[in-house]
Amino acid sequence: MAATNLNTVRSTIEGRIKDEMETGTPPIPVVFSNVSYKPTANKSFVQCLVSFGKNEYLTMGETSGSSNKMIGAITVNIFTAKGRGSGANYTIGKRIRDLYNRIVVSGVYFDPPIGPEVVAAPTPEGFFQTRVRMTFETFEDL
Repeated sequence: MAATNLNTVRSTIEGRIKDEMETGTPPIPVVFSNVSYKPTANKSFVQCLVSFGKNEYLTMGETSGSSNKMIGAITVNIFTAKGRGSGANYTIGKRIRDLYNRIVVSGVYFDPPIGPEVVAAPTPEGFFQTRVRMTFETFEDL
């Protein structure tokens, strides 16, 4: 077999949140890595960042007949209107947690999420921001 296509893993993760947020009630825009976005004041949006990190050998071998575990992280920043409490933000956070919490989708294993955690200095300014984080694993057979 060939090495895992990282874009396939990324699109599995991003497709899930895009479908939930943009077709859910209420619909919420989703922003991804390296995509420009100008937020609208007092309108909620989420930012999904996927990164790949540590890898582990599962079996000994060379470039064929061996297996690896690939570990990555997802960070979802949730932005809601400032000065209106945390309720709307935490509702979005629950939707995101439910979307990934300990499930397997297309060979991607999602770990229990952390958060939503309040971000003290939101970027961009003018929003209330929390963050939901989780790790994921996928397995690669060479």
